[in-house]
Amino acid sequence: MAARPVSRMLRRALRPSVRSCSSGAPVAQHRPGEELSQGRRQFLREHAAPFSAFLTDSFGRQHSYLRMSLTERCNLRCQYCMPEEGVPLTPKADLLTTEEILTLARLFVKEGIDKIRLTGGEPLIRPDVVDIVARLHQLEGLRTIGITTNGINLARLLPQLQKGGLSAINISLDTLVPAKFEFIARRKGFHKVMEGIHRAIELGYRPVKVNCVVMRGLNDDELLDFVALTKGLPLDVRFIEYMPFDGNKWNFKKMVSYKEMLDTLQQQWPELEKLPGEESSTAKTFRVPGFQGQVSFITSMSDHFCGTCNRLRITADGNLKVCLFGSSEVSLRNHLRAGASEEELLRIIGAAVGRKKRQHAGMFSISQMKNRPMILIELYLMLQDSPPAVPSISSWGPLHVQGLRHRVSFSNQMATLWKGCGVPQALPLAQQRLGSGFSQRHYCSHSDSDTNPKCLSPVSGTSATPSGPLPTSDQLTHVDMEGRAAMVDVGGKPDTERVAVALAMVFLGPVAFQLIQENQLKKGDALVVAQLAGVQAAKLTSQLIPLCHHVALSHVQVQLELDRTHHAVVIRASCRARGPTGVEMEALTSAAVSALTLYDMCKAVSRDIVLGEIKLVSKTGGQRGDFHRT
Repeated sequence: MAARPVSRMLRRALRPSVRSCSSGAPVAQHRPGEELSQGRRQFLREHAAPFSAFLTDSFGRQHSYLRMSLTERCNLRCQYCMPEEGVPLTPKADLLTTEEILTLARLFVKEGIDKIRLTGGEPLIRPDVVDIVARLHQLEGLRTIGITTNGINLARLLPQLQKGGLSAINISLDTLVPAKFEFIARRKGFHKVMEGIHRAIELGYRPVKVNCVVMRGLNDDELLDFVALTKGLPLDVRFIEYMPFDGNKWNFKKMVSYKEMLDTLQQQWPELEKLPGEESSTAKTFRVPGFQGQVSFITSMSDHFCGTCNRLRITADGNLKVCLFGSSEVSLRNHLRAGASEEELLRIIGAAVGRKKRQHAGMFSISQMKNRPMILIELYLMLQDSPPAVPSISSWGPLHVQGLRHRVSFSNQMATLWKGCGVPQALPLAQQRLGSGFSQRHYCSHSDSDTNPKCLSPVSGTSATPSGPLPTSDQLTHVDMEGRAAMVDVGGKPDTERVAVALAMVFLGPVAFQLIQENQLKKGDALVVAQLAGVQAAKLTSQLIPLCHHVALSHVQVQLELDRTHHAVVIRASCRARGPTGVEMEALTSAAVSALTLYDMCKAVSRDIVLGEIKLVSKTGGQRGDFHRT
């Protein structure tokens, strides 16, 4: 052990006198006596001791990068990060204290860690985060202090963090569409994230890293928009392959691979060039010639980088994880509180690092493994548990960014996006005037529908006409000869085009109605959320109604119209598919869940909300003939 202080001294002497990182603003840290002659520096290189044995695994990988989670809590409720049922948070007494965090950081830095990234949960909601950064900055040998944040509090805290020594910033942002952001995060805050990114650029961080988890059917249509941001801004947009963690219901079909993303970018920019990277880098980096910023791909699923991994992780409750995708953890907190010495802690750390596997399991095996939900490990926004291909989302065109095509915003409250960064305000929702003379908001899940081209215009109250009586059966079709529930066999029925339309009413009362009409609900834009819920419900009908067949829907449309006379919202859901069975249940389920969502959004304002009749308006296709309700 006597040689270890000498080894540390030599390593530190060889480090440059400026703390800097390719992903952050340099922070000067001059120390007297650090200027070394070329001959002295060569001598130290030749006689330096090996890297810490405690941080070197059995495959020779040297771990010099530590990620530390400061909290499990977050001020967003992102669907892809937090399981639908929520997560059981660790009691405060079982979380690492500030002194325990600094004690562990000091120990790891003494052994050769030269980069620490603070994560969460959301690290910037921890009250003493500025103090932690400043105290980490004082550690001898620590070259880089980074942070991964959702950006909500960044603009307010960044000047203090930079003064304390923060040198690298990663900001999570999965969409450039304000309404989609609110749908994903279950909270407002898009403009705050944008303000944080802009503030980081103003304060000189180069580049500002923007983490975007790409998921098919949610935001894969925005790849070009994100890249376009790098034309005039010093950003490193990092596209991350969707990864499986506990509770996010990972689905291979939702993952967009690195090669597929790269192909999409190269079709738009054939001149896209690959940039050299560090050996231990997790990212494959590219740049469009002439653009200020760059684009990176984190390929954990399709092309892992385990062979050069130099990362270790400590969770908020003090567990050491040697692999992000591994379920194995060692509690350093328990040993700290039991009075373990530095030597004992190092032996525990060394044993854990020594057990690290050559590489993590394949993507399909990982999805079956037990692991913490992402929010309880340390990263952000890794995956969205939304429908894999929702027409209402995928049909939103891209935001107007530096000459790209326009996107209509669904919310008239999301206004200023980038101040002075060349990105215009989001377009307000079209306000239509009805014959009765009042302003009315309309929402449609498909803006260029072939069945109703006026879905953002006033919906006329045309009455349906019957095309003859609906043929009925003289017995129930979902029971067998012995009266037990049974699924209907549709294997012999021909495929035909099926369309069904259902209607629902939600009577809100004057107070809730006015708040929705003015889009002033604290929970957010109720019409947008209800519309999206209706689309998703239609696609999940077979999972909700036990004896329904699964139907591959070719179109779902959900329209919401405000009825001022009755202080109500009229919901009209339309479903279309080609197959052997109808889509009435899909339309009815869509309308019903949309109505329930409106109730949930408004229940804090009024409990005197009434869900009105839910009914089938029409159906076409199939052997039993068409039906149209008057």
